[in-house]
Parts: sequence; structure tokens; C-alpha cells
Amino acid sequence: MKTILVKNGEIGKKPVVLLLFPFDQELKELVKTIPNAGWISSLKAWAIPYHDQILTALLGTFQGKAWLDYSAFKPVRVLSKFAPLPDLSANLGYDLKKFADWMHNRRYSESTIKSYTQGISIFFRFLQNKDPALISNEDLETFHKTYIISRKYSASFQSQIINGVKLYFSNRLKRTLEPTEIERPRLSRLLPHVLSKEEVKAILQAHQNVKHRAMLSLIYACGLRRGELLGLKLTDIDSKRGLLRVNQGKGAKDRLVPISEKMLALLREYYRYAKPREYLFEGSVLGQPYSGKSLENVLNQAVVKAKLTKRPTLHWLRHSYATHLLESGTDLRYIQELLGHQSSKTTEIYTHVSTKSLQNIKSPFDDL
Repeated sequence: MKTILVKNGEIGKKPVVLLLFPFDQELKELVKTIPNAGWISSLKAWAIPYHDQILTALLGTFQGKAWLDYSAFKPVRVLSKFAPLPDLSANLGYDLKKFADWMHNRRYSESTIKSYTQGISIFFRFLQNKDPALISNEDLETFHKTYIISRKYSASFQSQIINGVKLYFSNRLKRTLEPTEIERPRLSRLLPHVLSKEEVKAILQAHQNVKHRAMLSLIYACGLRRGELLGLKLTDIDSKRGLLRVNQGKGAKDRLVPISEKMLALLREYYRYAKPREYLFEGSVLGQPYSGKSLENVLNQAVVKAKLTKRPTLHWLRHSYATHLLESGTDLRYIQELLGHQSSKTTEIYTHVSTKSLQNIKSPFDDL
């Protein structure tokens, strides 16, 4: 098997990880899937920004493709220009757990509970475990300016953490925090990334492994989110009615999605091969769902095999499903139901990336 030498390096006084190996097109394409990887001609090596989990990430990327020789690699202590926050006190930790239990009882999603509790913990630690009864609007404004803004966190993170703090105080202390100096940022209007049908086909046919093909194909064939695919169970497929049941999707909503006979045929082939017990796609332990990280690796490997220059995520397949439906004439209201969108405005974003109408527009340049 091919070998990659992994060693420490430094570029601009910032620690990096260097990957050295003889020229190999397949390994080169795999390296290019790693965020912020770049070729350093003077070192004749690929450089990747250092982080604590870099070695684990590299092992996942090159699993089955190359051996990693990291005998010359040593963990680096990265110094931050910001002082570390203290640990959360036991009392606040206990109270935060009670708040999480309340959110569980109110059926908040696991992702919301996790993001809110983590954000509130950061807020309390920033305030040096100050008694919540003594926390004021000014404390939240200081946290916003000194922690969120100075660290250049995103607008979505800002809204998320402030929403969590406000909900905590409303629930646990029965009072409202209403900071006057914090304006909610206008979220950026980002267009979804869409692949052509030819690009999708190349990705879905890249793997010989029927399990890998089935997972990626089902995401595109039914417009699923990553978590929705991984949560599917064998009982969620109604082959007689040609329907797939998605349980507790985003917003804790169930929905039914049509599944074609072609997709069912692929799933039958996969079932004969894998014999899953409970979940439709299971990992190395039978009865347990496939991991999200492994699924991302499956996509990255397919992209490399398909020799695409784009670096799509799993969600691009869902975006492509919706856009291709729209371009084939499917009513926007039906697409909204198929995707599980609560608001039609969310679905309308696909009208901005559909090429069917855009390609019919004649540029005034042509009349010159």
C-alpha cells in the first residue's frame, strides 16, 4: 500500500502538518478534499493547518488508500491570543442540566438542546460563573462585544447563543434579558449549491460498493438530509405503496416521500448484500446506525473517483434534488412538502438557481 510521511511544519509562524509522498494522482485528489490544504513547492509537500484532531481526520481520509507514517509527527500546543475560560461551576452545571431536561420534555431537537446548552455554558464561563440572579443586560452586551464580536463568530452563532441565554433566563429565573445594545444581524442570503444531473450521475455511479451507492443515491432520490438518511429504519420503507417515511425530520416533523422502483431495486440489492437488522444503513456494529463522518467520507471518495473539480457536501445532493424537480415542472408547493419545509419562502430559494428560466433570458449584449 502507498505510504504518506506526516511531519510537523510552520508557515508564517503558524503550525501546519506536512504530507510528503511521491506523485500519485489518486492521493493528490484525496488531499485536495481536505479543507485549506495547499501545495508548497519549496517544501515539495502538501501543507494543512494544524488542529488538535488533524491526525484522526487524516486517518479517516486515507483509510484503505495509504499508510500514514507519523513517526516524525508530534502534537503541538497552539497558543491562543484569548485567555482560556474557567470550567463551569458544579452548581451552574447542575442547573444547566435541569434546563436541558426541560427542553427534552418540551421536545426540542437534540441539535437545539446541544447548541443552547453549550452556548449558555460559554456565557457563564465568560462571566466567571457569576450568580445568574446578578446577571444583567449589560453582562450580555459585554459578552457579545468582548467574546462574539472580537472572535469574529458568525451571525448565526450570535443569534443561536443569545436565543439560548434568553430562553434560559425566561425558564429558570422567570425574567427577561433584553439587551438594548445588541442588534440582531441580518443573516446572509446564500444561494444553494446545485450539481448538474451529469455530475450527480457521476457521483452516484462512482462506487462499486453497493452500500455506498445506495446511501448516496437515496439522499438524492428522496431529497434527504444526512440525519434523516442515517435515522431510517427498515420499517420506514413501504415498497407496495412506493413511499418512504421520514420520521422526526427537522422541526420534529414526519413526512412521506415517493420512492421510485429504480431506487427500490437498488435497495433490494443492497439488502441481500448487507442484511441490516434495524436501521436501513448500519455501521460495523449491527443494529447501530451508520456514522455521519463515515458517510461524508463515502461522498468525498466518490467525488475523487468521479474526477469532479467541485467539492460538494451531502446537502448539495438534496439541493440538486429540489432544483431538478423544479426544472422538470414540479409545483413548488409539492417540493415544499417533499423537503419538509415549514415555510414556502425556504423552498422559493430554488427558483434562484434553476437554470430552466435563467437560460431563456436573452442578454442585451447579444443585440449589440
